[in-house]
Amino acid sequence: MDHGHDMPGTGGMAAPPPMNNTGMMHHHKMMMMHMTFFWGKSAEILFSSWPGSFEKRPYMYFVALLFVFVLSILVEWLSHCRLIKPGSGPVVAGLVQTLLHALRVGVAYMVMLAVMSFNGGMFLVAVAGQTLGFFFFGSRVFKKTHPPTETSDLPPMSC
Repeated sequence: MDHGHDMPGTGGMAAPPPMNNTGMMHHHKMMMMHMTFFWGKSAEILFSSWPGSFEKRPYMYFVALLFVFVLSILVEWLSHCRLIKPGSGPVVAGLVQTLLHALRVGVAYMVMLAVMSFNGGMFLVAVAGQTLGFFFFGSRVFKKTHPPTETSDLPPMSC
């Protein structure tokens, strides 16, 4: 048995990948991960290398801002929409309500992850999108009845 590439005490397993000075594995070049708010236009949000470098693809940062803005509005719409028709059977209504809940939670987590990029622009568009979404779908400005007996198919989100 060739022990030239084995580490002592590993039972014949190969050596682990090289580590950098912080003890983390270093497989490929990674973008710097911010842990405080920053105002740069080069960021990585939600997906690997997206939107990427502002110098290489300047429009993509604005596409990412618009995407997070729309997702934020969608969270508010899902929180206040009425899609289940009165008189629907309890099983069908329950399934639709459960699917709407899953969609709302998934979209809300995507907005949260975008904000966790610590990019100041992402934070601002997420707050602006939820604010505008609430104004259109949750406030009394566009409600037909006052006060509404039931405002949505889903209960309020809890943080």
